[in-house]
Amino acid sequence: MRKATIERKTAETSIKLSLNLDKQEPVSIETGVGFFNHMLTLLARHGRFSLEVEADGDLEVDSHHTVEDVGIVLGQALREALGDKMGINRYGTSFVPMDESLGLVSLDLSGRSYLVFDATFDNSKLGAFDTELAEEFFQALAFNAWMNLHVKVLYGKNTHHKIEALFKACGRALREAVTINPEIQGINSTKGML
Repeated sequence: MRKATIERKTAETSIKLSLNLDKQEPVSIETGVGFFNHMLTLLARHGRFSLEVEADGDLEVDSHHTVEDVGIVLGQALREALGDKMGINRYGTSFVPMDESLGLVSLDLSGRSYLVFDATFDNSKLGAFDTELAEEFFQALAFNAWMNLHVKVLYGKNTHHKIEALFKACGRALREAVTINPEIQGINSTKGML
């Protein structure tokens, strides 16, 4: 089983996260930020992996540290669960429509961290979630998973729909990338490692 459990405690947050790439259940998310819980649940469901998150952060300040630190820990768990990346597709791309919005995520589990984020949001806040934190989450995820991640809203009006399309697309792109392909012999790289 490709799985990992990571606990991270700082002066700002305390996070316990379990990820299993080869099971779809359970999915249980509690971060104290309702909209973010919803987005992480969508990411896991569309990625078809088990994800359990318990996060306690300094929400009396704002939700920044909680969102960013969950991204850090999820990235670390993904990297650990993938191990040597033997036989995985490595690449994943997904377009996801959400009503009037269309999101695109394309990624490479290359071992090289990079984020390109191309999205603007008219609403600055959805519940307790500052919408600029969507980029912070994807940045933390990409850099800690050692992943090349491109995230783009092609068009749309509703901020909720735009961000939801991105989280769903990320889950679906991750599922494609982490899937073990029997046609791939060894590591999917001319370098012999990822």
